[in-house]
Amino acid sequence: MARREQISAFIICCNEEADIRRALKSISWCDEIIVVDSGSTDRTLEIAREFTDKIYVREWPGFVKQKAYGLSVCTHPWVLNIDADEVVTEGLRDEILELLSREQSGETLADGYEIKRLIYYLGKWWTKGGWYPEYRLRLLRKEKASWGGRDPHEKAIVNGAVGRLNGHIEHYTYGSLSDHIHAVNSHSSAAAQALFNEGVKPSYLKIFFNPWYRFFKFYVIKQGYREGIRGLFVAIVEAFYVFLKNVKLWELWHRSGRV
Repeated sequence: MARREQISAFIICCNEEADIRRALKSISWCDEIIVVDSGSTDRTLEIAREFTDKIYVREWPGFVKQKAYGLSVCTHPWVLNIDADEVVTEGLRDEILELLSREQSGETLADGYEIKRLIYYLGKWWTKGGWYPEYRLRLLRKEKASWGGRDPHEKAIVNGAVGRLNGHIEHYTYGSLSDHIHAVNSHSSAAAQALFNEGVKPSYLKIFFNPWYRFFKFYVIKQGYREGIRGLFVAIVEAFYVFLKNVKLWELWHRSGRV
């Protein structure tokens, strides 16, 4: 095998026994695997120990801070981040390894690379619209990287050039509509709390208009209609998420006595 730069991979998780073995197996080629767990009570940690002894258990501080911590404990020049319900395909693995070999040979690379996710939802791979293509900045030069965004929508930030890879990550998202709605409820609460903490005030216009725009963006602009009835389902749920986020923000301000 050609000489190459070394790479760390990290996953944050909690109670992911159904998916995490598949995820860890897909990054087993990395030089270091980091697992940051926030209190699993199932077999998640037992499974993780089959792949790494670098397991950190800490309280849940939110998505942004947990991923920032995961990045901080990686020890190699390059870092790959995936979620517990994602898989690095063989094609993407080979592309990353080839990229790191080129840097070892003296080629100048970007400081981060966006990778598209191929989403599996309601028994179908989304390849036409809506969630496709969905790019995420997941391969990072550690010295140039940090974590930001707003809970629950964390994101990697790179202080430097960013490129794109051809390979993709497979995302085995919600197992059912019920799982999806449960996640929407949880994520909208986290998003509303983050906005409240920042002092963002509720808006009746946002409560009314933003869900409609979210539906239009997902279903028409991003061509979710090309995914058939599934695209309609998700566009509606996306709009519902925006509605919940804004009314929960109003509720937080109302409870505080400031509206």
